[in-house]
Amino acid sequence: MIDPLLLPELREMLIEHEAPAMREFCNVLHPAVVAENLEALSDEDLLQVLRQAEMPRQAEVFAFISLPRQVALVDTMDNAHLSALLEEMASDDRTILLSEMDEDHVDRLLPLIAQAERSEIRKLLSYPENSAGSLMTTEYASLPEALTTRDALSQLRLQAPDRETIYYIYVLDEGRHLRGLVSLRKLILAKPEALVAQILDRDVISLRVTDDQDTVVQQMAKYDFIAMPVVDDQNRLVGIITHDDVLDLVQDLATEELQRMGAVEPLEDGYMSTPFLTLAWKRGVWLVLLLVAGFGTSAVLQAYRLVSQKYEWLGWFLPLVLASGGNAGSQTATLVIRTIALGGLARGDHWRMLRREFLTGISLGLCLAIMGTLFAWQYQDLHHALIVGVTIAAVITFGTVNGTILPIVLRRLGMDPALMSNPLIAAISDVLGVLVYYNMALFVLEIVAKW
Repeated sequence: MIDPLLLPELREMLIEHEAPAMREFCNVLHPAVVAENLEALSDEDLLQVLRQAEMPRQAEVFAFISLPRQVALVDTMDNAHLSALLEEMASDDRTILLSEMDEDHVDRLLPLIAQAERSEIRKLLSYPENSAGSLMTTEYASLPEALTTRDALSQLRLQAPDRETIYYIYVLDEGRHLRGLVSLRKLILAKPEALVAQILDRDVISLRVTDDQDTVVQQMAKYDFIAMPVVDDQNRLVGIITHDDVLDLVQDLATEELQRMGAVEPLEDGYMSTPFLTLAWKRGVWLVLLLVAGFGTSAVLQAYRLVSQKYEWLGWFLPLVLASGGNAGSQTATLVIRTIALGGLARGDHWRMLRREFLTGISLGLCLAIMGTLFAWQYQDLHHALIVGVTIAAVITFGTVNGTILPIVLRRLGMDPALMSNPLIAAISDVLGVLVYYNMALFVLEIVAKW
């Protein structure tokens, strides 16, 4: 959140051209706080303040600026400033920024970067989007296993300024194959004459460079590591993924999932940064789909119009029946989608989950059927009230089954289960609810008529 006290001061600094004060602003506060307040300024003013800091600090602050704004700022910088900034940025932050740009834009920027950095950037950009390779940084600490811990610490001091983290140090052979890892704690506590080979942990849990982002999140959450190594198919270390990148990824994934479950196509940028037409389009696509589903409900109701005219009381309780089925389906879909997202559902668990939800639907349906019957009995005869109660039990059971099956089917088809949003589940449940309600009514009324 923008500080209401800092921002006016910052604007005053710009008016008075107080370069020392702007430099202090950039250096004293946390980079995230600096970036948050800078984003309230115009591009020209933002860069004027940012330029007062040393280049390493500029890169730190720039990484906390939102991606759309970063892309816009890149277009306003002169080549010398941009070249220095890109080279100073962490490799993962730089890769994320360049991945947001089109290929022509990237080709224009790469010549501004040193050749060694350039080849690394091209390699990182070549990994599939949302894979471990696209999320990792190449700024990790590494050591050979033949060193003593005294020499290892000396070498680590030289590496530390340019590394993302030095808490985990990866032990590599000459071919950069991952032989093990040693924590900084263990390295400090070991005897100076001990070899790294004697204290390293050879049972290293790693990620494959092609692992998808869901696997990355699940593995990091499972083992609670600060960082995890990323290896290729020959077990050569190519980078690491740190906890801060995973936290950002978790937030992004959770946001996308919630948006889909609310029947909104995920926004690439934040709500306030998304253009009006883009926002309207992403919401409108789902609304059209839900409208088509609503046509189905209307068509089914039209098919039973004669029944509705003959038994007018059926319409009184229709909203009650449809709401019960839609709510039950939405509840189940939320639980199933979240379980899938957290990796808590193996392939062999599908039938178990379906059976569990079916029994839950029956249990909940019976409880709510009793309440629905008692409510309807106040306005209609008992056999009419029983129609309402039995239908509620049926639609709740159908709703829970639908909410279970549809996300699982999408997952088996390789699609995102969150596409089966709560409003869509409710729309499908409405169609089934109308069918069950009127057919159940006709069945019971026919039996009563024979009696």
